[in-house]
Amino acid sequence: MTAFVFPGQGAQFTGMGKAWYESNDTAKACFEEANTILGYRLSDIMFEGSEEELKQTKVTQPAIFLHSIVAMRMAGMDLKPQAVAGHSLGEFSALVAADALSFSDGLRLVQQRALAMQKACELTESTMAAIVGMEDEKVENICATIDDVVPANYNCPGQLVISGSLSGIEMAVEQLKAAGARKAVVLSVGGAFHSPFMEPAREELAKAIENTTFSEPSCPIYQNVDALPSTDPEGIKAKLIQQLTSSVRWTQTIENMIKDGCKDFVEVGGNGKTLRNLIRRVDRSVPTKPLEV
Repeated sequence: MTAFVFPGQGAQFTGMGKAWYESNDTAKACFEEANTILGYRLSDIMFEGSEEELKQTKVTQPAIFLHSIVAMRMAGMDLKPQAVAGHSLGEFSALVAADALSFSDGLRLVQQRALAMQKACELTESTMAAIVGMEDEKVENICATIDDVVPANYNCPGQLVISGSLSGIEMAVEQLKAAGARKAVVLSVGGAFHSPFMEPAREELAKAIENTTFSEPSCPIYQNVDALPSTDPEGIKAKLIQQLTSSVRWTQTIENMIKDGCKDFVEVGGNGKTLRNLIRRVDRSVPTKPLEV
């Protein structure tokens, strides 16, 4: 069984999709469709924008989503995954790939998500930190003793990202280093994603998701909130709404997909290696590759 996985923030790079736009009519049409939907030329920022411009949440999220969908369209409509999953933002790309969400609706939701998250970041100063070389349970136990700090991204065994207030994260980093973490590094991000600090964004996005039509997917989608396969449109919507304030259970997602029979993983979009590297750390025996377009 072949699974397609879709990256989230962090997989962006200057020039993403430019060669496709210049050489492929399908790609060009998709980029122009997105520019029209968004009301500005996202493609210009993707192709020529600086690293700083691309790092803005309101740009990064639609850019990575668009890059993944263009890759899928170029690869051909007969290309059908048997299971899909996406890391955080990538869950929206996965839903489009599985025909649960239209491209235009997916892009509109991603744009709304990005703007809502940016607004939430501006309301309260908060941040994230990557913890490397420590068991998840130990990280969880230390986070539980500090106000406003929670596990955010379970990326792979030995790599867990935490979210929280500036003072809380600073305290957590000190305690985790003292407890034996190989690395505990504050990240250069705009806020505490996948934590209660995103509640204003969750409320705003919930309305948009409730007003969007979702279809039954063509294959199971393993969602971030519980790492389990979903096929019911209403259930998918409910978990998607929870996602902004809940942990991304990526380690558990990959473990469950392998247990359920996924034998090959294809990373779609971004730099083609972000998720593949994480999957290898979950299980080195599972073949992974970027989507060939």
